[in-house]
Amino acid sequence: MGKEEIAFLGSDTVYEGKLTFKGTVRIEGRYAGEIVSDGTLNVGKDASVDGVLQVGELLLSGRFNGEVTAKRRVVVYSTGILEGVIQSPSLLTEEGGVIEGQVRMKSSEKNAAKIPRESKA
Repeated sequence: MGKEEIAFLGSDTVYEGKLTFKGTVRIEGRYAGEIVSDGTLNVGKDASVDGVLQVGELLLSGRFNGEVTAKRRVVVYSTGILEGVIQSPSLLTEEGGVIEGQVRMKSSEKNAAKIPRESKA
């Protein structure tokens, strides 16, 4: 498959349930439930997502409330509001973006090896 698959969930729609996908999905409406993918979830400026996300990356311009685990990164743009728990190796927030909750960042094995550990006497 040469081209990345892209799906678009429009602004006047409301979705509820479990969504799995490959590639990229852009949500512009309201979504409640679970989303599982190694791909990219793009939440538009006027969108609202509530639930549990397990994605490759989250690009947030709208509102998210819940728990997100991202394998690669989470980006909260200037209009984005994230309330809940984030677990990701990389987190970027533009000026104006809001994060309210808990952030857990796991360093990669490579970086962890470079950090000296305190020895106990």
